[in-house]
Amino acid sequence: MPSRHPSFAAVMMLLAVLLFALMDAGLKLLSTRYPPLQVAALRGLSSLPFVLLWAGMTAPWRSLLRVHWPLQFLRGALGVAMMAGFVYGLRGMPLSTAYAITFVAPLLVTAMAGPILKEKVGPGRWLAIVIGLIGVLVILRPTGQGMLTLGGLAVLVAAICYAAGAIVVRLLSQRDSTQAMVVWFMLLLSLGASVLAWPSWQPLRGEDIAIIAGVGLAGSLAQVALTEAFRRGEASLIAPLEYTALIWGVLLDVSLWGVLPDGMTWAGAAIIVASGIYLLRRERVHVEAEHP
Repeated sequence: MPSRHPSFAAVMMLLAVLLFALMDAGLKLLSTRYPPLQVAALRGLSSLPFVLLWAGMTAPWRSLLRVHWPLQFLRGALGVAMMAGFVYGLRGMPLSTAYAITFVAPLLVTAMAGPILKEKVGPGRWLAIVIGLIGVLVILRPTGQGMLTLGGLAVLVAAICYAAGAIVVRLLSQRDSTQAMVVWFMLLLSLGASVLAWPSWQPLRGEDIAIIAGVGLAGSLAQVALTEAFRRGEASLIAPLEYTALIWGVLLDVSLWGVLPDGMTWAGAAIIVASGIYLLRRERVHVEAEHP
């Protein structure tokens, strides 16, 4: 069991969030030039060499075959849907707005954990979930730039798929190694998205190769940093740092596209973040009460 280093874990989490933001900026750039499923495939294919190198250095290759195949395939399918929906949404909205919508994912994980994992979800947690969903409705308001746009709904579907995937990871972690989960997720994401994208596959432009390589490298390093953060720090202390993605999203939006989220997006994001932090704090108190 690795020793706890809260400061180091916090730095790793902040680094992971930054790297994921850079990766997502690359995906947004690619989303205007290629179909969503092709961008999802490029996301997986560009990270695969780094992931295979890491897995080969940290685990025996034979161990990667001892997995629960039905759950692995389910997670792969959810990954393809998540990436395609997120990339589709990025085509028509600021990165920061997409992040604000995806912040509902931790709340959805808690909601799904009750019926699927048989975890106890009390009234306080359900209240936080409902308030968080209200925040999403504030962002996806029924106007020409909100609920009626397919992009906003696509990002919401991506968040739902992400949450469902997190539940599958909890089930897989009881039987499969971390290396196996990461390798097969990337393989299935790459293969599934590539097969679906093949009929409308667009030739890659030479000027996009550097962006694609950057997406793969940033995504791989972010995954390593994220794993190290949760190995070295308590989840209830580390997880709220994920909300710093909104800061990077705004900075990238301004520097690359010259846009800012509107007031309603800020309001909705504040509601979602507040409910998420409340939920995480309640979880920490609950754990401490069970393990004094």
